[in-house]
Formats: sequence, structure tokens, C-alpha cells
Amino acid sequence: MARTISFLQALNEAMAEEMRRDPSVFVLGEDVRIGAFGQTAGLVKEFGEDRVLNTPIAENAITGVAMGAALNGQRPILELMFCDFAMLAMDQICNHIGQWRYVTGNQYSVPITIRTAVGAGFRMAYGHSQCLESQLIQAPGLILVEPSTPYDAKGLMKSAIRSDDPVVFFEHKKLVLGGVQGEVPDGEYTIPFGEAVVRKPGKDVTVVAFGFMVYEALNAAQELAKEGIDIEIIDPRTIVPLDRDTIFESVEKTGRLVTVEEGRIRGGLGAEIAAHACGDYFSLLKAPVQRVAAPMVPIPGSPVLEDLYLPNKDSIMRAVKRTL
Repeated sequence: MARTISFLQALNEAMAEEMRRDPSVFVLGEDVRIGAFGQTAGLVKEFGEDRVLNTPIAENAITGVAMGAALNGQRPILELMFCDFAMLAMDQICNHIGQWRYVTGNQYSVPITIRTAVGAGFRMAYGHSQCLESQLIQAPGLILVEPSTPYDAKGLMKSAIRSDDPVVFFEHKKLVLGGVQGEVPDGEYTIPFGEAVVRKPGKDVTVVAFGFMVYEALNAAQELAKEGIDIEIIDPRTIVPLDRDTIFESVEKTGRLVTVEEGRIRGGLGAEIAAHACGDYFSLLKAPVQRVAAPMVPIPGSPVLEDLYLPNKDSIMRAVKRTL
């Protein structure tokens, strides 16, 4: 049996179920007892203040607290409210949490789930709207996850909490606050990392999109279909590890590749996939890889300019046509 729930509810259910299953799981972060966007709402009522901890606004410090707890047998779920704030904790995340297992010769694991909200379009402008996934691609030891559906949000969150390695879990605000609905099973399930999914089959061009950009790609697919262009949409679901097999099995069929991300273009996931295409799968390509991403500027405060900043179905359609 399955039921339909929201993306927000999927995240909340995943955390609650894992807290019931494992007493070492606890939540900490700024205002998590209320839940700024609602993901942690109600958890304090069931699990109490000892397992749902409000913290000061001190991202580097609270990330260090989570690491200390993890090294002492706990499984913290740390909320860094906006991804922009994660930049304040990069020392803990990149230099310590991600590398601790390696530098200690596998003596210690660091089972932390860091949840953080990404994405623009809410007129929050500078400091609260960025997609900074690519900032962490180069940090070794981290698993990077970004779901696009309630099913994936719940299954991947449960996998993240059970992981013995640290996971950074990106939640796009348009999915959390936009009321996105989807089916999830009634029973227990998890989703393994590194397994992409085909969101829409097609034969002409492979489009790789993740997070909210999956929906922009699906909208582009509807418009392109009117012109007789049939794109295949691959959702990686996890940025690290990346499921190259599924992506390039699709490229083998279409011969054309477009990458889509909301983050800025320089050094993004699109650049990483394009490098794989040119280095390992060049013979599959019939046309140069096209990348759709935000420009290398700060996110504008003007609503009109913010809309221009964001990739959308129109920019995806233009990129697809450049490959044909």
C-alpha cells in the first residue's frame, strides 16, 4: 500500500521513524524545536528536549558539537538552516568531519547527517538563497544527497541517518515549502546512495538534473515534445557518489548531454559530468556537452533580476536545441 504525502512530511516522518528505531539519533540546530520551515516540527513533543536541542547561532561550534557526539556513539541530525550558513562551518565539515575516518586509520567513523536548505526564488536574496552543493564536491569523505520527490526524500534521509559516514542532505526550499506531493510506501524502506533514476525516458537528448531543477526539466520536456524533441531526464539523487553508469547508458542511446543545476556554473556538478563525458565517454557524444546553471554573480535582491538569475525551462530548452 502507498499513500500520498508532501516533501516536508516525508522528511519529518523519516527523522521521527529513525528516532523511534534508534535512541542514539537526536536533532540539533537553530530553532529545531519549532522548525523554521517545518521539517522538525512536532519532534520535541514526542522525543523531548533531550533529543531535540535548540542551539545558538554559531554554525562552526554546533557542527563541532555534532562531531563530538558522533565520536561518542550518537547519531546527530544537524540542521544548518540555510546552506549559505554552512560556509561558516566549512572547517568542521571539510577538514574534520569528512576526513576523520581517513586520518585516524579507520579507527573512528563520524555518523552525522547535516540537513540544509538550498535554493532561490523566495526573494530572500543574498545570504539565504544560494545552491552551494559544488562547494562540497571537492571535500573528501562526504556523501552529498539532494532528493526531488517525497519518496526519495524519505528513503534517502533514512539511509543518511543510518550511514556510518557523514552525509550532507540538501533540501530545496521550493520542494519543502511548495507543497510538492508524492507517493511513499506504508512500510519501511531505504534508498541506497549512488543510484540515479530515469524521471522521463526519451531518445533525442539526455538531460541530467537534480533537486528542484528536475521539475524545470520536466516542464521543458513538455514544451520540447510539441516540437517533436524527446528528451530523457536523469535524476542522480546523490551528487557524491555519482551514478555515472545510468547517466552514460542514457548518453549511449541519445548521443547528446545537457546538465542542469541551480548552482553557479563555474566548477559545478555539470562541469564534473562534462569532464567525465570528455575523458571517458567521448566516443558516445554526437555534439558538445551543454551546461545550464546560474551565472557567476551574487543572487540579486531585485525580484526581476532574481528571476533572470535562475535557470528554468526556457534555458533548458535552449541548451537542448544547441545539441541538435
